[in-house]
Amino acid sequence: MTLGLVNANPVVQAKKERIARTLNQYKDDGLDPLDIYDILSSFLNIRDPEHPYSLEQLSVLSEDSITLDDNLNRILITFTPTIQHCSMATIIGLCLRAKLKECLPLHYKVDIRVSPGSHADEASGKEVI
Repeated sequence: MTLGLVNANPVVQAKKERIARTLNQYKDDGLDPLDIYDILSSFLNIRDPEHPYSLEQLSVLSEDSITLDDNLNRILITFTPTIQHCSMATIIGLCLRAKLKECLPLHYKVDIRVSPGSHADEASGKEVI
């Protein structure tokens, strides 16, 4: 039996050209959502297991899905799995968290969630990673 693609026709976005900025691990001022997106950009170049597209091209994460509250030292990242039953959603969230933990100052609290309505496990409370 041959298994078909789970997501046969993904929506693909054009990859944005940008100059990556470097973030000093000990820098404590001027952090913005683009800094966080730049940190995660190497992870976003990972290819989808079913297609030759990167997670950035599949709009799993975008600059607009990162919220930063410097007063509370909180970062909220909302990512969108490509399909409702994405088996990699937890892995994606954990990888995002690990990358940020490695690169950001320790005082930041990071919350990672799936976009509302984008994953089947959302109702079970598993949407926060």
